[in-house]
Amino acid sequence: MRVSILTGQSSLLDGRIASGINKQPLTEPQFCDIEGLVADVQVSRSVHGGPERALHYYPKEHYAFWKMWFHGMGLTAPLALLTAGGFGENISGERLVESQACIGDIYQLDEALVQISQPRSPCYKLNARFGYEAFSVLAQANGRVGWLLRVLETGLLNPQADMTLVSRPHPQMSVQRAADIMFNRAFNAADVQELAQLASLSPSWRKKAEDYLREGQVASWHRRLLGPV
Repeated sequence: MRVSILTGQSSLLDGRIASGINKQPLTEPQFCDIEGLVADVQVSRSVHGGPERALHYYPKEHYAFWKMWFHGMGLTAPLALLTAGGFGENISGERLVESQACIGDIYQLDEALVQISQPRSPCYKLNARFGYEAFSVLAQANGRVGWLLRVLETGLLNPQADMTLVSRPHPQMSVQRAADIMFNRAFNAADVQELAQLASLSPSWRKKAEDYLREGQVASWHRRLLGPV
């Protein structure tokens, strides 16, 4: 499949929140190392970026849903942002969504080899981006979050890159299922245990699953979804 590659710099949301969410299409080939695209900026490095979150894929077809939703709410200001790069993704493509992609999937992406490491955990910066105070909660609840990838082999990426599935070690664990287990379903010990033991899942998500399993309840997502209080 052919995908668009995007990168961005730090800018302010609402004139006050620093973010690298505003991604724009590449105009020339760019090298991708284990931290992601070399010219891409990630702000708040404790929760964004790093080898386990080097790249973000967001399905392009979700934007039609969000446009319909904002129209239905009578909110027109965000519509211009609902296009490739709007959610801060580095990879924008069609015909691959959360129910089809699986944790651990390995893809050839032009010269690079990449692997799905975890679902995206939406945060409060989406609220500022789109001008709706609970937008991150909505995205998490309906599962349109995309996913993050680690880079197994570095290489040059073209603005329009070829992305091909190479291996699917965990066909039973779609991105959607992983996100639902953690975010949207009642506690089920067997499902959470499966996440905790999933070798291809990022260490941070495995730890969340281990904590969830031990405590019997998920940690509060309030700060991540709605911001500091």
